[in-house]
Amino acid sequence: MHAYAPLADETFAALLQCCRVVALAKGAFFVAPGEVPREFGFVVAGLLRGYVSDVDGNEYNKVFFDEGRFPGAMVALLTSTPSRIAVQALEPSQVLAIDFAGFRRLLQARADLMWFQIQYLERNWLLQKEPRELALVQDDADVRYARFLAESPGLARRLPLFHIASHLGITPTQLSRIRRARRDDDAEDLGD
Repeated sequence: MHAYAPLADETFAALLQCCRVVALAKGAFFVAPGEVPREFGFVVAGLLRGYVSDVDGNEYNKVFFDEGRFPGAMVALLTSTPSRIAVQALEPSQVLAIDFAGFRRLLQARADLMWFQIQYLERNWLLQKEPRELALVQDDADVRYARFLAESPGLARRLPLFHIASHLGITPTQLSRIRRARRDDDAEDLGD
């Protein structure tokens, strides 16, 4: 957390009072579809995904949360409404669940925590959201995959291909073709 903004020892201690440790088995939900959440989290260990489903049951991965990230259905938390986003463990995970109401009270009382929140939101939501949205409508699938590999090599090794394909807005078959073409190109480069 200190990578975003330093927190005073008193602030960190008060924040811990709003937390509880949750162990999630692979496939377990941190936020179930349609749930009105009361907490968001901090991933201590493991990997989760935030996804939405359409009326036909097709799932679309919006975001992945690995160690050091804060999973949650933030719109549902802010509006106290049922979540349209599900947050599910993709591998056994340990999450620090943070009471949202307690966090908000602490946020109003502690300037260092408020600055942390601003820094985190700017880096992880604002600065990542716009490029991802633009890429989905402007870049072809090969460019989106190359960017994903460059920006998230650790995730690329941990995720099944169908989850990566869903995150990129393509089918698993399209991703297989892209990967095959990349391997062929790499093999040709080695032959030159």
